[in-house]
Amino acid sequence: MGVEIERKYLVRGNAWKEGATGVAYRQGYLSSHRERTVRIRTAGDKGYLTIKGITTGAARPEYEYEIPYGEAVEMLATLCEKPVIEKVRYKIPFAGLLWEVDEFGGENQGLVIAEVELTDEAQSVTLPPWAGAEVTADTRYYNANLFKHPYSKWG
Repeated sequence: MGVEIERKYLVRGNAWKEGATGVAYRQGYLSSHRERTVRIRTAGDKGYLTIKGITTGAARPEYEYEIPYGEAVEMLATLCEKPVIEKVRYKIPFAGLLWEVDEFGGENQGLVIAEVELTDEAQSVTLPPWAGAEVTADTRYYNANLFKHPYSKWG
């Protein structure tokens, strides 16, 4: 079984953008239940199907498969719940780990989240200077919730 262990942080300022190059992502959900999510995603010119289980702590089961890009685009347009999540993902190495910074667009414009994948929940993490409050346990920041309750409507 695949397992994803990640921690999430809000991002402060724009210093993280220095030298970073992003890739456009679009993703939608075929299933967005708390117990399981089934996601279709395009990342640049690639398509993916991802199935995730319920999160316990910072870990959850995850299975991801590359699918034809054209089929991913078609499923996003015709089968996925709306609205589709739009973001640009930047990969930034820091202190021996690869951070993924997501700058959201569309109805989540203004939200910037950094994620770091770990090999163990107890793994020590040195935070980059632009990492703010940890939001790993705050379900509002899960992508599967952001399309239902967009950041722009949090008030």
